[in-house]
Amino acid sequence: MALHIDYYASLNSPWTHLGAARIEALAKQHGASLRIFPVDFGTIFAGSGGLPLPKRSPQRQAYRLQELARWREATGIPITIQPKHFPSSEALTSACVIGLRETEGDAPAIRLAHRVLKAVWEDELNPADRDVLAGLVGECGLDPAAVLALGDDPRWAAMREADTAAALARGVFGAPSYVVGEDIFWGQDRLEFVAKRLAKG
Repeated sequence: MALHIDYYASLNSPWTHLGAARIEALAKQHGASLRIFPVDFGTIFAGSGGLPLPKRSPQRQAYRLQELARWREATGIPITIQPKHFPSSEALTSACVIGLRETEGDAPAIRLAHRVLKAVWEDELNPADRDVLAGLVGECGLDPAAVLALGDDPRWAAMREADTAAALARGVFGAPSYVVGEDIFWGQDRLEFVAKRLAKG
């Protein structure tokens, strides 16, 4: 049976961004398919006992900034610790990613999702802006007008709601989460365990 990874991502999460290239590389290394689900983590937090960032204690918020700096150094990924456009609305970006996933396949959907994350965390851009998003789509080798029109289709918002409910039912509670079979791995700092799971076949 072929290996497969379900990849639950937030298009605002620095941790998803820090793991983006690495989960793609692991999937390629082990011949695993990779399917992205840009789910609504606000709903997931509400259903799993988590707190959105603004509602976390000052101590937790301060520690998060320290950890981001540590992981920036460890990975060599030049993230901005407090970017201008965080959080950025995921309404259109997630719809475009889901629309691509469902009509064009997993690879272009992942390519756009990862470009959106890079825009927020490295480029100080706001991907919720249609003109900015159009530019990002073009950089991914896709047709901006076609992809934005695709993203305007309301069925993708409905599918995101369904994907979010399914993620909660499956036990997903944080971003990013990588699911291989019945095994859930939460966080880019668990990618070593993802690699070991994939090596088992």
